[in-house]
Amino acid sequence: MATQSKDPYQFTAFRSMKWRSLEETAPGLDARQLREIYAERKEQIAKYVPAETQAIHAQAVAELKQQQLAASVLPVRANAPHFELPDYNGRVVSSSDLLTKGRLVLCFIRGRWCPFCVGQMEAMNLIVPQIEQAGAALAAISPQTVKQSFFMRDQHKLRFPLLSDAHNNVARLFGLTYRVPPQQEAVYRRAFVNLPFTNGDDSWELPIPATYIVDRDGTTLYASANEDYTERPEPGEIIGFLRTLPA
Repeated sequence: MATQSKDPYQFTAFRSMKWRSLEETAPGLDARQLREIYAERKEQIAKYVPAETQAIHAQAVAELKQQQLAASVLPVRANAPHFELPDYNGRVVSSSDLLTKGRLVLCFIRGRWCPFCVGQMEAMNLIVPQIEQAGAALAAISPQTVKQSFFMRDQHKLRFPLLSDAHNNVARLFGLTYRVPPQQEAVYRRAFVNLPFTNGDDSWELPIPATYIVDRDGTTLYASANEDYTERPEPGEIIGFLRTLPA
């Protein structure tokens, strides 16, 4: 006999938010702007997620904004911290390795369980050729385990490194980390978003989403961070910025 959830969010929201890969959507939709994809997902959340649950997520974002966390992250013209992290295959990749290929577009995401992170990663995946033509490489960092990164890359056919930042050590150096508030933690637990399992620790700590462009010498050229996980920079904005830089 199937076990019923005490919270309909578990079965309606998270099953509805197991978003299709962009390659599985109707022809022509995969080139939409990220804001359009996000608007569609927000509509589904508004339709399927109970109002009290939506309010808890909104309150968590509001509290982070009150703390002005995004205002205190690593800024433009700072020296990006050096890091060495395992990729989806467990191979250690360093920031120095990535920067030997040119500039680096670095995305900090929450994990494969987050539909907005999935949407961003699939959208960024589509512009990998343009990033490379602009003399840069793309990589993403999340606190999820190597196994979870492997599953994410395989499921969504991502063509760039997914790096696992255990205990958010690198995200913390960029000033991005926060502790999920208790009410939101309770919602995630009911919805089987088991961060201790996906991240491999009990901290319930996440990074706010952020995108950086790092120059060859390790200097940050572009920084975009937002306490609201439903807002990310457009991939076209990243390409446009890269094309303004000298070769």
